[in-house]
Parts: sequence; structure tokens; C-alpha cells
Amino acid sequence: MEDFQAKDGMIRLGQLLKAAGLVDTGGEAKLVLADEQVRVNGEIETRRGRQLHPGDVVTLGAASVRLT
Repeated sequence: MEDFQAKDGMIRLGQLLKAAGLVDTGGEAKLVLADEQVRVNGEIETRRGRQLHPGDVVTLGAASVRLT
């Protein structure tokens, strides 16, 4: 699991997926979310704008990122 630190302590899910390198583009983020491939804290998440907070864990496939 990789740690990712957000500047303001919060970040939106679509932004995190791109910033952490889990997807290459915002369009790709939209697709993986629509296909229910992304989990936040173990639960499927489809909202690109969901606000994440320190301690949240985002998983896409075999990759996981924890917001710090």
C-alpha cells in the first residue's frame, strides 16, 4: 500500500486517482468509477467528486493508496 499526502488534508477521488498514478486521465478515472472498479475503505465508490480525508484507503485492482 502506498501513502499519498494531500496538500490541504482533503482531495476528491478523481483527483487522487490521477495524482497517485492509478489512472492517466480524468476520463479514465470516470470510466473505472462507472465500472465500479474503485473501492474506498472497502466499499465500491462511483462518485468522482467524493471528498477523501486522511486515513481513507482507495483501491483499484491490486493497487491501494492511503491518504495521509
